[in-house]
Amino acid sequence: MQCCFRSTGRRCLLRAAAGSLRPTCSTMLAPTSPTVSSIRPGPKENRSRCPKSWRTFSSSCLQMVQVLKDYGIHSPKNFSAFASFGFHPVGAGVPWLPAGAQIGIPANFNSTPDDTSGITNRTIYINGKMVDWSSDSGAALQQSLVFSRDAQRFAVAREVARLQSGGPVLSAAVAPLCLGGVWVYSVLMKQLFGLHGGPPLLRGAVNVVALGVGAVSYFLSSDAVSQWVDCNSDRRAAGVSRDYAKGGVEFYDKILSRNKTLRSLMGQKGEEMYALSGNLFPAHIFQLKHTPYTSRRDGILTLLREEKA
Repeated sequence: MQCCFRSTGRRCLLRAAAGSLRPTCSTMLAPTSPTVSSIRPGPKENRSRCPKSWRTFSSSCLQMVQVLKDYGIHSPKNFSAFASFGFHPVGAGVPWLPAGAQIGIPANFNSTPDDTSGITNRTIYINGKMVDWSSDSGAALQQSLVFSRDAQRFAVAREVARLQSGGPVLSAAVAPLCLGGVWVYSVLMKQLFGLHGGPPLLRGAVNVVALGVGAVSYFLSSDAVSQWVDCNSDRRAAGVSRDYAKGGVEFYDKILSRNKTLRSLMGQKGEEMYALSGNLFPAHIFQLKHTPYTSRRDGILTLLREEKA
């Protein structure tokens, strides 16, 4: 899919000062942005004197600060935020390592239902064509990209939960563990059939079988770990409060609506990438790759029903 925002990226670091959290921000050029001057507010400059675009991203940083407080993060200095491409937050790293964790906040999170300028003042290209916001499909896409504050906070909290629980580490550990399993399978089968001193051809065949078993183990384990991390992150984020849970339902409803719109805008490529329901199709026949968005939404709805009961 060829889809991108053209905007200026910005980076915001969250720091603890005098027992409270403050975002300190500076602009950072994105690969597709034009050349601009760096904006660095002095220590005595207040927010009202900063450019409007800087103040808008600063509000997103303040929202992330609130999410960290609501989630009960005791070491917010290990988290940093940056302006990311795409349509929903992304995260990398883990907060309990020296490098800390980083969460990318997309440009459309600067918009609200009352003010869509964070979307409409940017140009989005899909398959090389500019999206016309005044068209029916453009209006539908715009509507799917505008989230309420609760939905935005859930989306950020979901990434915080994933990084806090070590999701990237768990996902990265699957491949080396399965590779080690290939060696174990090979040794065990050679011992079982007494092939350590046998013909090279038979030992090679055993190695191929072990490699096949390891590949199957990797695909199954990778899917299982990915889905567990996704569902666990959703459950933790929705568990912050009922408002966060309702925001989670809205967040996934909007993602499904967005994917349906992209499916029609992208033509054949969209039909190959998105299902009619708005879920992503599997990466290939052996691996699901993505937890269905409908399942993630239904999981949060179940939590809300259980809480109400």
